[in-house]
Amino acid sequence: MSDDGPHPEYGETWVYESIVGALPGIQVPTWAAMAIQLLVFEVAIVGLSWYYGVWSAAVAGTAVVLVATIGSAEMLRISTLVRRIDVPETYRALLFSSNVEVVLSVLAYIALLTHLFVFDPRVSTTPLFERLFGPEPPVLVVYLTLLILWDVSYRIGTGWWASVTGLWRSARYRFDPETARVFVRADLETWGFGVLQLVLLPFVLDQPVLLAALVGHVVAVTVVTAVSVTLLRVRSRTAASPS
Repeated sequence: MSDDGPHPEYGETWVYESIVGALPGIQVPTWAAMAIQLLVFEVAIVGLSWYYGVWSAAVAGTAVVLVATIGSAEMLRISTLVRRIDVPETYRALLFSSNVEVVLSVLAYIALLTHLFVFDPRVSTTPLFERLFGPEPPVLVVYLTLLILWDVSYRIGTGWWASVTGLWRSARYRFDPETARVFVRADLETWGFGVLQLVLLPFVLDQPVLLAALVGHVVAVTVVTAVSVTLLRVRSRTAASPS
């Protein structure tokens, strides 16, 4: 995949970037890669919904795919911003090379599956999964659903890790105003993706656990980003003022 920023070395990328960049013979603009991601998933959703008659799940699936696709774009925008400037190596390693975002994503994904297949069936007469796909969900529909849920879980995990490392960076280092402005923009991109996830709110209004997790996640990202941006602005003004 090609983009407008510098081309990172392997080991200095998020897992998503490494996988896409390792595909042999594929060099497409970022906008085209995002369009392909959206198109492939959306065609699969519409096709399977039509074939199996599960249109009730098509709108929710489309919303999740939209969030995941925009998440992919935001990941690339954030990484391009960060790589555009001279950043502390420790911060760069934490953000891109630690793979902590994968750990967070796996934990979130397992928690989601546990809720859908264990907790929800025990507390609800009509579990969410059954309401969307019927009492005997088609195998291909389940496969696509789990794939899409992992896709969005990974983006959410990456967004959370970007916000946490951003706060650590803002508290640990002091930057000149120009560098601080770039980091503020990167932090706001992360926050924007977090807020975007509220489009999933209508689909979990009758799911108290998922509703609390979604809202709590967005609130947490908002608080962390606000503190990080405040530190960046205050500390950069201090660094720029004469001693």
